[in-house]
Amino acid sequence: MIDTFVWLKWVHIVSSTMLFGFGAGTAYYQWSAHRTGDPRTIARVGRMVVRADWIFTGTSGVVQPATGFAMIYLTGASPFEPWLVLSYILFGVAFACWGPVVWLQIRAQRLAEEAARIGAPLGAAYHRAMRLWFFLGWPAFISLLAVYWLMVAKPDFSG
Repeated sequence: MIDTFVWLKWVHIVSSTMLFGFGAGTAYYQWSAHRTGDPRTIARVGRMVVRADWIFTGTSGVVQPATGFAMIYLTGASPFEPWLVLSYILFGVAFACWGPVVWLQIRAQRLAEEAARIGAPLGAAYHRAMRLWFFLGWPAFISLLAVYWLMVAKPDFSG
C-alpha cells in the first residue's frame, strides 16, 4: 500500500508538471496563432487555449497548494520556512498574472472571432490585449521557474 505522503508528493509533482507544461504550451500556441495575423486561426486556436487553461492550468493551480500544505502538515514542517514563504509569494505572483492572462486570451479570441465574422483586420483593442497578455506571461513564467528551483533545492536562508 502506498503511503499518503508519497501519494501526495506524486500528485504534487504531476500537477506542477501540468501547470508549467500546459501554461507554456498554451502560451506557445496562442503566440503562434497571433503571429499568423489571421483572425480565423487566432479565434480557433484561442478557443482551445482558453479551454485547456481552465481545465489543466486552473485545476493544477488549485491542486498545487492543496497538496503542498497537506505535505507540510504530514511532515510537521513549519509552513513558515523561508523557502516555503518565498514559494507562496512566487506562486501568488504567477496566479495573480494568470487570471488577467486568461481574461485577455478570452478577449483576444472574441475580438479575433468578430474580425473573422465581418472580414475585418484585427483592431487596436486586439493588439493591446495581446501586448498585455505577453508582458503578464513573463512574471508568471519566471515565478514558476523559481518555485521549481525552491522545491528542489529547499535552500537554507538562515545563514
